[in-house]
Amino acid sequence: MKNEALVLAYSGGLDTSYSLRKLSKEGYDVHAISVNTGGFSDDEIKTIETKAYQMGAFTYQNINALDSFYQKIVKYLLFGNVLKNNTYPLSVSAERIIQAIEIVQYAKKIGAKYIAHGSTGAGNDQVRFDLIFQVMAPEIKIITLIRDNQLSREDEIAYLKTQKIDIPWEKAQYSINQGLWGTSVGGAETLSSHLPLPESAYPNPLKAKEPTTLTLEFEQGEFVGINGYRSDAITLIQELQDTAKQYAIGRDIHVGDTIIGIKGRVGFEAAAPLILIKAHHLLEKHTLSKWQQFQKEQMANFYGMQLHEGQYLDPVMRDIEAFLESSQARVSGIVSVKLHPYRFELLGIKSPFDLMQAEFGSYGEINKGWTAEDAKGFIKLTANATKIYQHLNPKT
Repeated sequence: MKNEALVLAYSGGLDTSYSLRKLSKEGYDVHAISVNTGGFSDDEIKTIETKAYQMGAFTYQNINALDSFYQKIVKYLLFGNVLKNNTYPLSVSAERIIQAIEIVQYAKKIGAKYIAHGSTGAGNDQVRFDLIFQVMAPEIKIITLIRDNQLSREDEIAYLKTQKIDIPWEKAQYSINQGLWGTSVGGAETLSSHLPLPESAYPNPLKAKEPTTLTLEFEQGEFVGINGYRSDAITLIQELQDTAKQYAIGRDIHVGDTIIGIKGRVGFEAAAPLILIKAHHLLEKHTLSKWQQFQKEQMANFYGMQLHEGQYLDPVMRDIEAFLESSQARVSGIVSVKLHPYRFELLGIKSPFDLMQAEFGSYGEINKGWTAEDAKGFIKLTANATKIYQHLNPKT
């Protein structure tokens, strides 16, 4: 395979390090690619690059995909208030889609005939990566050494030692995957159904104990400001995360159906995403009609499920995105949020499009747009269908 270009999705962990070394030794020119969706510091990038070349990379590149991640996915997760099983903001699954797209685009750019990744046969990521690769570049062959050869960690470490690579590969007690839209946390406890994750498992310990109030500003559904300071959404999400994580907000455990048909459990910490989704949802309750909210909930739930399962490239996703974008035309205003240790509360909103206008009446207090006779007639007509049914089916 001398001089055949191969693009490897490279994280610097054991699986991808084994793959890089093995494939380079088999004669491929391995282009190791890491895709930054919010989880890499400059020091970490340098460390991964050093390790990549140590493993035999022909080239190494870290692709900054933050803007792409936000514009193509995060924005719509916020528009749709997407929480998988009413819990999880799709932190990792959303990242994998963009990472796969960026990797296959790079492979096509350099004319690579092969793409490799380090997934095993036991998880969701193998499906997400392979689906994107097959749809976008069916002519490129996919290589997955760990999955195809059913390799154990011990097998991989033993091979690397034969290559005079004796980096300590002790498996961390907890697996942490950090990105713009949240951090996943996996450990022994998440493999069972009854154990919680301990405080020490979460990456951000409680530091702030005095409550603080923030104002979050939205413009046509997008996050545009904190406490009067306006900037781009990515910067603001990161700043909100830096503030809210001091309160250890956004911790939970998600239980759901994996793509491969078994139940899975994963911990996560997503302070900024959860605060933003709940604040945005509150603003929508004030500015959208009843039926807009109803249809959005159905479509956004489906959108999140398809995204989670790797079906991002199906055209129905672009149709739903168009609907979500249209629904945000008047979702503008300010939401007040109070942060406390381990929790937050939504205080209220201000919006020029607030449909809760006192000029039309105050719920439970006074009506200004109809008479008592109007109300009685409306109620009578509303009851008609059920009255007729009960008359003909008195026992039910």
